[in-house]
Amino acid sequence: MDFKIFEYDLEEPRNDDIRYISKVEVQEAYKLVKKPCISMDSGFFIDALNGFPRAFVNHALETIGIKGILKLMKDEKNRKCYFGECLSYYDGQDLYQFMGKHDGYIAEEILRNDTNKKWSDLWYIYITKNYNKTLAQMTDVERDNKKRDESSIDSFEVFANWYINKEKNGKIIKNMI
Repeated sequence: MDFKIFEYDLEEPRNDDIRYISKVEVQEAYKLVKKPCISMDSGFFIDALNGFPRAFVNHALETIGIKGILKLMKDEKNRKCYFGECLSYYDGQDLYQFMGKHDGYIAEEILRNDTNKKWSDLWYIYITKNYNKTLAQMTDVERDNKKRDESSIDSFEVFANWYINKEKNGKIIKNMI
């Protein structure tokens, strides 16, 4: 199976539901290319803050930043959080969504080793489950091992397994989430 990457600026709907955002984007992409498409949206969810900032993570980082998040978490005992992701596949008729989740905790302070591999300032305060250091403090090997951690669910991996089985079996399981 051949895949082709199309680059378009899609309008992201203002919503805190990553499933909804991913669905709208993949359907918009399909209208442009007229071929099956995938789209992924993600968010960051902090238990003690009722899930804040959810899908608005970039806005939260631009406004209050990681220092603001740490201030909101000051003296908070429950420091559980997770990265959530939703990968949507749309073939023009049917929509399938695959969820991913990466559990962790909020550090009590900014802990860093600068790296060009970081994709967010959250790397400095997010401690992944089963480790006692932030993503920024982890080595490349530790981050690779984290990807194989059984407590993490990667939406791309779930989708890939579904897609391979779909192709092998010649059938689709409706609305697998």
